[in-house]
Amino acid sequence: MNSNTTAAVIVALQAMGMALAFILADRQSPTSRALGMFLACTGLSIAIDVLWVIPMRIESGIVAWEGLLALPQSLAIVFAFEWVLRVRETIPAANLKTQGPNRLLRIAQGLAMVYGLAAVAFPAQRAAHFGNLMLYPGERVHPTFWLFFVPLALSIAIGTAGTLFTLYRRPDRAEVRRLVAFAIGAPVMATGIIAPPHLAALSTTVGLLVLLIGSVQYHVTQGQRAQFLSRFLAPQVAQMVTKRGLKSATDEKTLELSVVCCDLRGFTAFSAATSSRRVIEILREYYDAVGIAAAACGGTIKDQAGDGVLILVGAPLPFDDHAQRAIELARQIREVGIALARQWSNQEMQLGMGVGVASGFVTVGVIGGASRLEYTAVGAPVNLASRLCSEAAHGQVLVDERTVELLRAHPSDSRLDAGNTLDLKGFAAPVPSYVLAAA
Repeated sequence: MNSNTTAAVIVALQAMGMALAFILADRQSPTSRALGMFLACTGLSIAIDVLWVIPMRIESGIVAWEGLLALPQSLAIVFAFEWVLRVRETIPAANLKTQGPNRLLRIAQGLAMVYGLAAVAFPAQRAAHFGNLMLYPGERVHPTFWLFFVPLALSIAIGTAGTLFTLYRRPDRAEVRRLVAFAIGAPVMATGIIAPPHLAALSTTVGLLVLLIGSVQYHVTQGQRAQFLSRFLAPQVAQMVTKRGLKSATDEKTLELSVVCCDLRGFTAFSAATSSRRVIEILREYYDAVGIAAAACGGTIKDQAGDGVLILVGAPLPFDDHAQRAIELARQIREVGIALARQWSNQEMQLGMGVGVASGFVTVGVIGGASRLEYTAVGAPVNLASRLCSEAAHGQVLVDERTVELLRAHPSDSRLDAGNTLDLKGFAAPVPSYVLAAA
């Protein structure tokens, strides 16, 4: 094995190692899987060329089926632009004119396959008039050179244009880092197709390193984001943000969901008679318990204010059975709340727990200024859940009529008994209520 072969094998292992690392580190992300396939095909193409094609030519000359071994090269380009297409899918469509750039990227993929088919059909011409272009530049004037160069060059140029259009539309910040690295590194890597062996290894390595730098920044950003979000969002929502980006997950939309509100009874008087350190300890234990229940049911904690917690079930992550999930969440909160209230209460101060559940159409999204953003929900169900919570006695879960209607579509073991018709602040008409029976 000469020095050029050794260098090429090292580059191939580098590309395939990066592919494996990217896929294993972010296996739930469609974008990372596509990028990993691009790198895997790149490494496979290099390895096949130096370990199989070149030795075979030396021993037997060019065989008719040699062109098939060039397919990983064209597939690498196809997967590269498939990655860009998947990044585009994470950008909200309202902010993206999808048809034009998407067509450009599909055309680039098609041209890459044309290059691959040309390699299959004309292996001898490709070996004689296209490979190692810069090794004998004065001789690269044969007409069949253009048969391979034109589709390959057009594919890279058109695909790069599609990538730049994607950057212009401001995708998720983490993906921007990889896209910029790809836009810089991919053309450098592509020169390895026509460069002599000693330069091909160098150009491919430089391109891979540029992409690696961008990818490391991507994973650092994703790791920081996941660590932050995991403290406030359900695990499913944090996973959705990781896969689709923060903007897509929190884009403003109106949808039907369920709202669960809970608070502690007697907490104001209790906190006035209790040391602040002890109050903080109780709130921390209370928030942790409610947070565990919310995560188990797919809920997203929207507000934690004093002893009150407001949870959305159905946003940002939608659920068809959001009402059923909300009732199960209310049941769990009631159980853990009663246990904690009993633990914290004393002869002088008694604590209790009340829960309200309401369903309906709500507008959710991110609002705020440049210095602080907040995920918010606006709509009558939010206010109704809060009012029902205020009316609930200790250990009681009050549910609105719409939630009861939705539960009929998803039968459960929950029993809801008709409660009082309530006159609630902010609601012109009396509101029927239902009481979640004890388990």
